[in-house]
Amino acid sequence: MLRRFLDRVDPDREVKAVRYLQATQLQDGGWPIYYGGPAEISASVKAYFALKLCGVSADEPFMVRAKERILAMGGVLQANVFTKITLALFDQYDWEGVPHMPVELMLLPKKFYFSIYAISYWSRAVLIPLLIVFAHRPVCRIPREQGIDELYPIPRQEVRYWKYPPFNKDQAWFTPHNFFVALDVMLKLYDRMPMRALREKALHKAACWMVDHLKGAGGLGAIYPAMANSIMALQCLGYDANDPLVVKALREIEALEVYDSTMVDGESVPTLHLQPCFSPIWDTALLMNALVEAGVPQDHPVLQKAGRYLMSRQTKAVGDWIISSPNAEPGGWYFQFENESYPDVDDSAVVIMALSKLKIPGHEDELNKSIGRGMRWVLAMQGSDGGWGAYDKDNNRVVFNYIPFADHKALLDPSTSDLAGRCLEMLGALGYDKTHPAAGPALAFLKKEQEEDGSWYGRWGVNYIYGTWSVLAGLRAIGEDLSAPYIRRAVAWLESKQNPDGGWGESCLSYRDDGEVHGKGESTPSQTAWALMALMSAGAVDSFSVARGVQFLLRWQMKDGSWGEISHTGTGFPRVFYLRYHWYCQYFPLWALAMYRNLRSRGKIRADELRHHIQGTDLYRSEH
Repeated sequence: MLRRFLDRVDPDREVKAVRYLQATQLQDGGWPIYYGGPAEISASVKAYFALKLCGVSADEPFMVRAKERILAMGGVLQANVFTKITLALFDQYDWEGVPHMPVELMLLPKKFYFSIYAISYWSRAVLIPLLIVFAHRPVCRIPREQGIDELYPIPRQEVRYWKYPPFNKDQAWFTPHNFFVALDVMLKLYDRMPMRALREKALHKAACWMVDHLKGAGGLGAIYPAMANSIMALQCLGYDANDPLVVKALREIEALEVYDSTMVDGESVPTLHLQPCFSPIWDTALLMNALVEAGVPQDHPVLQKAGRYLMSRQTKAVGDWIISSPNAEPGGWYFQFENESYPDVDDSAVVIMALSKLKIPGHEDELNKSIGRGMRWVLAMQGSDGGWGAYDKDNNRVVFNYIPFADHKALLDPSTSDLAGRCLEMLGALGYDKTHPAAGPALAFLKKEQEEDGSWYGRWGVNYIYGTWSVLAGLRAIGEDLSAPYIRRAVAWLESKQNPDGGWGESCLSYRDDGEVHGKGESTPSQTAWALMALMSAGAVDSFSVARGVQFLLRWQMKDGSWGEISHTGTGFPRVFYLRYHWYCQYFPLWALAMYRNLRSRGKIRADELRHHIQGTDLYRSEH
């Protein structure tokens, strides 16, 4: 769709993309957003439209099935806002049916309640170029036969958009949602007669922000939605297709292409799809932690090389985080190959844990300074509630989730349990205990956030198994009393969720459910490893449950030493999109088995030994 909008159609790419979409279609005609999931309306609408843009006839049997499934789910009118924006760009949805976001938002002061800096990094990176697009409302005309009027449950000309999501009002008279729906009407009235000077000033500011953030490699925000929006925004601003900035932006999107294959009539044929981002810092740091636990020497050449790479990726420039944390100094790490403006707490904590376990002869001072800078940045990002968000501090203005534009409910970056647990584990790795000034508020936050059943929510991994592992690992590292009732409740919950095969699994459906499927799903190596590490962190290494989990991993290990996994166990935005980290099913089982071996043979894990080596040295002591 992006290439069609940019008039850069590539027939070879289209053929491969069509094969991929056909291969991922469900039997009922729809498309899911995670492996094993049900048909999802927005994904299904986009897949159907993309196929038609590629010249696939609506009369093809698989297209007929798709149309019937989409209409059974309510048709295009039930799709999410981002899907409707995409359709509006091709005149397949009316702009009046899309929530309005005026580019004049760029002129609000940075500290203003509704400032663009009051939303999450990913929302900001996606929205600012989109504000430019909104101001221009471009339309790419397509042949009538490639349109999707057949996906409307009623004739398109009869649609009254205010009756449908996200504009359908709550039954109560005055609610935050109803207020923002009314505000949307007023904003659309203003948009018909905007103050030209004000709009031009706002467009200029949005363009300057976007161009500034396009510097470096990796694309805007280093995530596909923002990268795609930036190219469309550049086109709206009049940039030539051969402008170096446009060429660079498109090349960075092409780097996300994944060429694979599928079977058609007994033959393997090439396919094409896109991944949303890269994750080299995250994968490298987690794998290093697993290797150290597995007994790889601290000064092994592989670990030294990885350590030097991570140190070279530490941020040195001030990013958007400075708005919420004005006293912080650069020192965090990002997720992708390059994303200097947006380091995150999770990556930074895991990198610090990995670096703290290394020995790099000749680089000791550099290593210690890198760890110290990183630790100070992470601590400066601690929220007033005691927890940590991923990219910004106190990014928690929940009223934003009632804005019609935010129907995905992922506009914010509030503190989460999995991040609080990770930061406690980082502090423990550096030799600190519960007396550290950051630990008390974090412990209070975690006790408050614990679910009634004893688990913790996982924002960045699926889901309660992941969150509970992160928290229990942090509590062990910081020296919490493992016999505390709230920890035993978490252990009991994990043991109750073990599958008959000895493993653990959890479906992405747990982000939508009221609790019935929390911690439930087909066993996977990565989720089994999280559960095992959680139980062992809580002192349950000798339990029958842990023994069964270990046996599951050993049974599922292949002859070459690896594990296979096709489930999505990573979380991008809950209920919107999920991730399959290809390395999760390798380093997490390795890490869990290494912990089990070390605890059973020596009574302690390798991380404990290294932590005790650091403890009391004051090597990374700093004021918080």
